[in-house]
Amino acid sequence: MDLTEQQVAQFHDEGYLFLPELFTPEEVAVLRTEAEGIYAQQRPEIWREKSGAPRTAFAAHLYNEGFRLLAAHPRMIRPIEQLFGEQVYMHQFKINAKSAFSGEVWQWHQDYGTWARDDGMPEPRAMNIAVFLDEVMPINGPLMLVPRSHTHGTLDARHDLETTSYPLWTLDEETVTKLVEKGGIVSPVGKPGGLLMFHGNLVHGSAGNITPYPRKIVYLTLNAVSNYIRKPTRPEFIAHTDFTPIEPVADDALIRYATSYRAAAE
Repeated sequence: MDLTEQQVAQFHDEGYLFLPELFTPEEVAVLRTEAEGIYAQQRPEIWREKSGAPRTAFAAHLYNEGFRLLAAHPRMIRPIEQLFGEQVYMHQFKINAKSAFSGEVWQWHQDYGTWARDDGMPEPRAMNIAVFLDEVMPINGPLMLVPRSHTHGTLDARHDLETTSYPLWTLDEETVTKLVEKGGIVSPVGKPGGLLMFHGNLVHGSAGNITPYPRKIVYLTLNAVSNYIRKPTRPEFIAHTDFTPIEPVADDALIRYATSYRAAAE
């Protein structure tokens, strides 16, 4: 799958691109079921809110077949190779949950700020690709993006170790206010299967979820192979040091897995 010239231009101008319903309901349904099973496990890769609700599950592509296939799916790998002009490897893989009634905030931040400071990533040539497993609505803690904020480079940040269970390099209110005055805020929403890609320096965050509607999103961080991390400080399951280029699976691999999964359950 290749991006059009218009899509490439939008990404470079705005810092993000949203592709609604890129994955089918059948493909997403099996991943949603698999995610719930993963959250029920007790493993070091699964981090929880202070309430005990799941917050994120790292590296699921290494211990779950459905997410292994998603991590190498050409609908995500090919567009990023197109934008970077080279092969990519998996820097990080996580399934973020905003549990019904108890999903906590993700503070305003830039992802590359963390990748540079904690992992020694040379340049912002890595990108987050988000796949919606649940419907993302304006009310259940959607991701909020500040368009064109990626053009300001890597901003000063503070290492927040207290607000949530996940340490994050966060931006102060004055900085965010100035950026929003220039670019505004957008919140891509849509049905399960939608795909959102955004620049490593795009400022983003999300509010808590106090609705009855959960919001699970899979995040792949794909890094250009030449941009591999130099000084990792975080556990391997958070910042991978296997820099092997991803070889995409067949486009129908996930739907075939969903079919076999359904047959096994019957």
